[in-house]
Amino acid sequence: MKRKIASILICAAMVATMIAGCGSKEEPAASAPAQSEEPAEAPAESEAEEPAEAPAEAPAGDGGLVTIGFAQVGHESDWRTASTKSCQDVFSEANGYDLQFVDCDNDSAEQLNAVRNFIEQDVDYIIIDPIVSTGWDTVLTECEDAGIPVIIIDRTIDDSDKYVSWVGSNFKTEGLAAGEWLKAYTEAKNISEVNVLVIEGSTGASATIGRTEGFKEIADREGWTILDSQSGDFTQEGGQKVMESYCKSYEGKFNVVVCQNDNEAFGAMDAMKAAGVSYGVNGDVILISFDACTAGLEFVMSGDITADFECNPLAAPFVEEVIKTLQSGGTPEKEVYMVEHWYVNEDILSSIEVNGETQELTVVTQEIIDAQY
Repeated sequence: MKRKIASILICAAMVATMIAGCGSKEEPAASAPAQSEEPAEAPAESEAEEPAEAPAEAPAGDGGLVTIGFAQVGHESDWRTASTKSCQDVFSEANGYDLQFVDCDNDSAEQLNAVRNFIEQDVDYIIIDPIVSTGWDTVLTECEDAGIPVIIIDRTIDDSDKYVSWVGSNFKTEGLAAGEWLKAYTEAKNISEVNVLVIEGSTGASATIGRTEGFKEIADREGWTILDSQSGDFTQEGGQKVMESYCKSYEGKFNVVVCQNDNEAFGAMDAMKAAGVSYGVNGDVILISFDACTAGLEFVMSGDITADFECNPLAAPFVEEVIKTLQSGGTPEKEVYMVEHWYVNEDILSSIEVNGETQELTVVTQEIIDAQY
């Protein structure tokens, strides 16, 4: 319609020119409306090239919002709560997002169903924290066919690479760090015999697999005895139940307990306390944990947990960077690792060697606790 109006104006101008006898002197004025048409079409190209404007181009957004479906593992731990809050804070409506959140309550079938529902809703992006590491290729193929980019956080997927990025931690490195710290710590304390009980995380979870493999690698190398290794399902209740059984079956036979997250460690402490087993810096049992949530670090500072190996739950800012890269037409990194720390109560060791690299140990203070998630 705009071009038809421009043509009419041009014709009118030409008639006026012939009547007035002004010839070519009036042509610039006559062509001006046609030139003014160009800026009306240009923004479509300039917006596609401008990263700052990219979110407004989201095809499935509500009122320009970028829609994101997030299939979360559940709510089994303090770490998981912090992970969820991180995503809810970053992907808020105020920040230009419409977050569709599903707590899958550690149900793998429910998580697959949640992802398929996101596909039906035609969201712009899907975030998955996979409950288990296998069984994903079919549904990720469905996401790919629907043209919806998938970002994996925290735990990993082993049977498919049909996702744009994974954001998280190196779980095996965490396990290796725990083992290397225990080696250096027992040497510093002149402890020659190491008998370990392990409370694993959820069966099949990549965090469980990585931490188990990493710690076992050091245990095998050093000749330690791993008396038993059972799942506490990353919960305080699970950790307590497993530890109650351990205290009965291995009474007086163990001097190290490794819990694969803080909530399991809280449950293990309750069980050992009830059984009359002393633990921590001044106890008979060295207690190692993972995650380093605020409550976990409080127990490190009090000496109840001897060492705690951080697993950073605040993935959302890193995920947003991946989305911004995609929005601007770029290609994000396939793997994005977050910065993490190894926390201890005592300053008898300043660092450890992990995979040939020196890694610092951090003595917990109140200032560190106040700054933690």
